[in-house]
Amino acid sequence: MTSDPPRGALSRFRVLELGSTIAGPFCGRLLADFGADVVKVEEPSGDTLRTIGKMFHGKSLYAASLFRNKSMVCIDLRTPAGQDLVRRLCAKCDVVVENFRPGTLEKWGLGYADLSRANPGLVMVRISGFGQTGPYSGRPGYGVIGEAVSGLRHINGDPDRPPARMATALTDYITGLYAAFGTLIALLDRQLTGRGQCIDAALSECAFSFMEPYVPAYEKLGFVAHRAGSRLPDATPNNLYATRDNRFIHIAAFSDSVFARLCATMGQPELPADARFASGRLRNAHPDEIDDIIAQWTTRHELEELERLLEGAGVPATRIFTIADIFKDRHYLARGMLVPTPDEALGTVTLAAPVPKLSETPGALRHSGRAVGHDTRAVLRDFLELPQEEIARLFEAGTVR
Repeated sequence: MTSDPPRGALSRFRVLELGSTIAGPFCGRLLADFGADVVKVEEPSGDTLRTIGKMFHGKSLYAASLFRNKSMVCIDLRTPAGQDLVRRLCAKCDVVVENFRPGTLEKWGLGYADLSRANPGLVMVRISGFGQTGPYSGRPGYGVIGEAVSGLRHINGDPDRPPARMATALTDYITGLYAAFGTLIALLDRQLTGRGQCIDAALSECAFSFMEPYVPAYEKLGFVAHRAGSRLPDATPNNLYATRDNRFIHIAAFSDSVFARLCATMGQPELPADARFASGRLRNAHPDEIDDIIAQWTTRHELEELERLLEGAGVPATRIFTIADIFKDRHYLARGMLVPTPDEALGTVTLAAPVPKLSETPGALRHSGRAVGHDTRAVLRDFLELPQEEIARLFEAGTVR
């Protein structure tokens, strides 16, 4: 367990994280950032996340971020003694986060029905590819698989190319965020009822929720959305445009007032009176014509000049930032979004700050992700209050590391 004093709005809650890789640990990380006492259980081989992403001096920088603010415990869950330890930990926790394949915890006697008998107030967060029920529930599923099933992958990318993916675990993050949201709902309900509940967060369904505009459009119109590249369909203009210096600027001017300001900035104040462009619906019917007009203007100007002109006119527009741009950007600096964080192996490591920003109980970064089993002895001693003799036997048997 951490030696830091409790802090944050969630500091009175204890969370046991049994999840691995990204979605479950991200849910736990969100809760930990705002003060929850999160104990992460890893297998002796370590979480797979420790092998993903860039390494520095042999340490996963991804794990340094996603495992931050957590106590790291190593327990062999595939042994009866390890399962018993987890059962005892769950009896003292408010929340358990897990993302095993459905049925795995039940096989070990650690399902919600088993754990809630000893702890009726327990909230169990279950993250899986396709949910705890239904014909697909037994299938394995990483975030990108759920993304493909959700329909979200189908609409991402350029029209003349295969479906593209984000170069980050988008669906895992979406699902972890929904799972954390569900956790707080369940904890609020527990204040009224005294009872916990089970949260069933499916990667495929959480990604599918982002298909929201296309659900009624298909039911009423039979409309099937397809890839549209950098353009946002039916919100015109909202696209990426080339500049004179062979760079790109994204302009979003789809509301009537902003479109009028854009046209004035381009030196064409008469365009909003054009019968093709006089309203949002009319503009949506003529996206190619509008994009051609805007592109002819942007290619006559360099990127910095365009940004200055459009900002001055109150038109939302920006270059496409790289991570290098972000590290140099004055707004990110002013907002404190890059936080040098204590790291036991590296001294410090810069991590993204917790969001959103709360005025009275903001999130905080106390330390980066620690090594496998870093806090095993402390958790067994302080959390479970086990005698030293029993702790020694567990280490000797290999139940804990």
